Amino acid sequence: MQIKDKVAIVTGGGSGIGEALAKRFHDEGASGVVVVDRDKSNAERVAQTVGGTAVELDVTDEGGITDLVNQTIKDYGSLDIFVSNAGYVTQGGVEADNEEIQRMWEVHVMSHIYAARASIPAMVANGGGYLLNTASAAGLLTQLGSMQYSITKAAAVSLGEFLAITYGERGIRVSMLCPQAVETNILSNSPDRLDQDRGTPGSAAGDGVLTAEQLADTVIDCMTEERFLVLPHPEVQTYRERKANDVDRWISGMQRFQSQLFSESDFAPADWLLS
Repeated sequence: MQIKDKVAIVTGGGSGIGEALAKRFHDEGASGVVVVDRDKSNAERVAQTVGGTAVELDVTDEGGITDLVNQTIKDYGSLDIFVSNAGYVTQGGVEADNEEIQRMWEVHVMSHIYAARASIPAMVANGGGYLLNTASAAGLLTQLGSMQYSITKAAAVSLGEFLAITYGERGIRVSMLCPQAVETNILSNSPDRLDQDRGTPGSAAGDGVLTAEQLADTVIDCMTEERFLVLPHPEVQTYRERKANDVDRWISGMQRFQSQLFSESDFAPADWLLS
C-alpha cells in the first residue's frame, strides 16, 4: 500500500514508534493522520506537527475505539490504515500479579481485536485497508525475565496471522511490527534487567537499539511491499529459523543467555517464584 492520500489512525501516537510513524505518514502524503494517546498533551503536540487530529484514549476501551473509527470516517471520509501500537513491558514470571497479567493482555492483544473489529467492516466496504499491529521480536522468540510480555506479544502475532488469513481476500492487509530494542519510553522505563540484555543474541536489545525514525523507514518499505512481518532488526529472522529448525537447542541456548544476564543478581527469574 502507498501512504499517499490515505487516512491513518495511530494509537500510542504521542511518543516513540507511534510518533515516528505519524510523522512519516504525513511526510509520505497521507491525507489525514489521527494521533491517539492516553496523554492528551502528547497527542496534541504530534497532531499539530502533522496537521492531524488528536484524540485522548485508552486502547483498552472498546467503545472508545469504535467511536474513534466512526468519528475518523465522519471527519475524513474513510479509514485506510489503523496502526495499533500501544504497549509496555514489566518484569515477572508466573508469580506475577493476575491484574498485571490481565492488564497487559488487554493492551497487547484485546486492543488489536478492538481495532480490527471496529475498522475491518468499514475498510472492506471501502475496497480494502491496512492493519499495522505492533508486537515485538519477543512475540517470535521470547523476552527473558518477562512472562507476561512474551506471551501477550506471541498472542498478538498469532492474532495477526488469523486476521491476514481470514480477511486477506476481502482486501485487508496485515503487518506485524516485531522489533527488538527501539529508543522509546518503553525501553527507558523498562526494568533494569530487561534493558541490560544488550549484546544477548535473540534478546530485546541484543542487536542494537534503533531510533524510532529508523524503524519507521522499515515500516514504510514493508507496507509498500505488503509484508506480514516487519523486522527492523534483520537478525530476528535468523533467530526464528534457528528456533524452528531445532527448538530444543534454541531453548538450551536461551537458558545459557538467561544465566549470563542474571549472573550478577541474587535472584534469577526462577527464584521470583521459588524464593
